[in-house]
Amino acid sequence: MLSAQQLHINGRRTDLLPPTSLEAKRSELLLVSGQGQEQRTALALALSGRMKPGSGTLSWDNQAKTKKIRTASALVDSPGVNEPEQHLSVRDLVTEDLALIPRRYRGALLSKPWLKVNRFEDIAGLWIEQLPAGRRLELLTALALADPAVDLLVVDSPDRHSAGTAEWLPRLQALASDAGRPLAVVGIVSALPDNWTGPAAVIGNSVRRPAEPEAEPTPESTEPVPTHHLQRTAP
Repeated sequence: MLSAQQLHINGRRTDLLPPTSLEAKRSELLLVSGQGQEQRTALALALSGRMKPGSGTLSWDNQAKTKKIRTASALVDSPGVNEPEQHLSVRDLVTEDLALIPRRYRGALLSKPWLKVNRFEDIAGLWIEQLPAGRRLELLTALALADPAVDLLVVDSPDRHSAGTAEWLPRLQALASDAGRPLAVVGIVSALPDNWTGPAAVIGNSVRRPAEPEAEPTPESTEPVPTHHLQRTAP
């Protein structure tokens, strides 16, 4: 299980990531919403062990070491970080990504057979920019899972490529529900789908609000004392 408590990253002027807490279990899709791209990417980097938070705690299967979290996780399609360059062909992207797999697995991961086994032969010659949003996500998540050490997928803003949830939500749900490989899947999006009833969190959900001052008690009103009652009477 992925557990984050009060994760916080300072920015130059404002918080790059306001304090955020969440939990993502294996065989579960957690959607986290946040309006700003910088905040979404900062959270994705922190959850995958690619950026050290200024404060807060992060653990995966009760392991808090950054190296353990980074090894077990894959950051998918993060803008300005590891999103594929548009001028690359699918074949070239696959060749490059498979070359990053740890050496002990690399011998069995040649691009041509990988494309065939994973049913991407039909798009092998296309440029990345030509891919429909759904097919793009299928390709990038499959490449991330080519590393058998990956048990946690952190997908950064999959909704930015399409206005419809059908292009990304079913794929993430399918990955999370795959009994053959129990994964924890975190999708960081700009807004939760209207019909989403699964696990969810919001960036900044652990910001501590200043306590409102208690209202001062209103003094009890008294009736004015008539002046004639204050006059001394002659003995």
